[in-house]
Amino acid sequence: MTIKDLPHAARPREKLLAQGPAALADAELLALLLRTGIRGVGVLQLAQRLLEEFGGLHGLLKTAPEDLKRIKGLGPAKRSEVAAVLELARRSLAQELRTGPVFNAPERVHEFLRLHLATRDVEVFAVLFLDAQHRLIVLEEMFRGTLTQTSVYPREVVRRALALGAAAVILAHNHPSGTAEPSRADEFLTQSLKSALALVDVRVLDHFVVAAAGVVSFAQRGLL
Repeated sequence: MTIKDLPHAARPREKLLAQGPAALADAELLALLLRTGIRGVGVLQLAQRLLEEFGGLHGLLKTAPEDLKRIKGLGPAKRSEVAAVLELARRSLAQELRTGPVFNAPERVHEFLRLHLATRDVEVFAVLFLDAQHRLIVLEEMFRGTLTQTSVYPREVVRRALALGAAAVILAHNHPSGTAEPSRADEFLTQSLKSALALVDVRVLDHFVVAAAGVVSFAQRGLL
């Protein structure tokens, strides 16, 4: 069934205008974004296929643009539309974290980091630099590759903290393997960075390990 086959009041756009966006199912909201289907597949069917392929709307928003290529017939225009929504979500969360202390909304920090790191196929080490009120200044991806105490340079993190006038940081890195369980190397690296930053009076508030399965906090584990 195509959108044109639906009763006028049941079509996604008309339903949204009459009842508000909360009245729409995930597939209907996504169909509004995609606007049209692909050959032989209506837009509602295409939206449902994307949701099923990537584990729902939450999974789709964490999907890297190149992963969308595996949906047959989904061209660059539609892939770019989905990627644009992902970037809007990132920027919205970043703006929220800049307006107040980050730990006023810990779930937002988790979501922000998952959107940035969960889908990467290589390890990425990022730092959230915070001001004296623990508001986000910027997130910077500082190192990539196999992350050990020899590949993440504390002096570079210290240098950026001083340049940005940061009073505190949150460390974060991903595990492409899919499990967010911290390793002993992760613990050693955290303590090395904590010691280096303490020399310039910059606090390490937490270290998050991010994976597709979830986010683990060092602070909550008592590892800081």
